[in-house]
Amino acid sequence: MNTKQKNWVFSDLRLQKLRQEYELYTAEDFSVWKILFERQMPNLPKAASKAYLEGVEQVKFSADKIANFDELNQVLVKSTGWEVQVVPGLIDDDLFFGLLNNRRFPSSTWLRTMEQLDYLEEPDMFHDAFAHMPLLTNQPYVDFLENLSGIALKHIDNPWAIQLLSRIYWFTIEFGLIKEEGELKIYGAGILSSAGETKFSLSNEPTHLVYDVRKILNQEYWKDRFQDKYFVIESYKQLYESLPEIEAVLEEMLVDGEK
Repeated sequence: MNTKQKNWVFSDLRLQKLRQEYELYTAEDFSVWKILFERQMPNLPKAASKAYLEGVEQVKFSADKIANFDELNQVLVKSTGWEVQVVPGLIDDDLFFGLLNNRRFPSSTWLRTMEQLDYLEEPDMFHDAFAHMPLLTNQPYVDFLENLSGIALKHIDNPWAIQLLSRIYWFTIEFGLIKEEGELKIYGAGILSSAGETKFSLSNEPTHLVYDVRKILNQEYWKDRFQDKYFVIESYKQLYESLPEIEAVLEEMLVDGEK
């Protein structure tokens, strides 16, 4: 059994009974979704990547309806072969990367409360769904996500390797920018779910850097405030095509770290 198969069998046993219990969402849950959606969505037609906006249309997200994973999976399977997998919250690295490497995007189902509208320590379902899932309809993007996770699984027992790869994930999937028709646009989910960082990331305040694998692998990031640096890709194909370089530079850094 190879690494990919081993991790998937293990993860499936832990998650097979979890589902989105849509009927249990409360009136407050629907209100929270609506407030967050209506607060952020008007900012995105001019700020977000074209692929994200097209994805929103495909998955049919709206202010009045919390994302329904059963309906969403029907769209994603036909589009890119991906599905959403319910998880209880933050999960271990082996499970996280095992799911992604098997084309399953991990998502919680709980929504923040009214008192938590502006800050959460742990990502909730609004972040997971609204910010991440529309881009799961983009083939080069999900191919990058799947294969980056495959690299992580090869090094799953090496905390330093996982920390380095988390920088790639952070500065692309969570906080990446893309240049489209000469303009900066957002595709990183951490920005897409934040009205404040949407405005900040596209302003002249932070530093915008050309996508550079080696620089990213050597770049630390912040979890408790806006980033001071954002890396800009030219296309999602560029992300996918950078995977051999990611693996090569990672191996080089791991060898150097052992000296």
